[in-house]
Amino acid sequence: MSTVTIDLDEGLATLLHQTNQPVQLAASEMIVLELYRRGAVSSGKAGELLKMPRLDFIRYASQLGIPNIDMTADEWEHEKAAVAAWLES
Repeated sequence: MSTVTIDLDEGLATLLHQTNQPVQLAASEMIVLELYRRGAVSSGKAGELLKMPRLDFIRYASQLGIPNIDMTADEWEHEKAAVAAWLES
């Protein structure tokens, strides 16, 4: 593991302390969540980085408002129609 030192504004450091986690853990979690939200890492890799099973990570991210499935409204309608057609067959 490599070590990186980051200088944080005092206000940001105070906010990180309020998470009731060690600052390093809170910052790492937020970085991983943001990388996942941006699509830079998969849910499996994000779970691995946070030392939790993939499905636990997906549930956790979902509770924080980060969706696992990112579709447009048109894509979602197409998926629903495909499932409906499959159920009817």
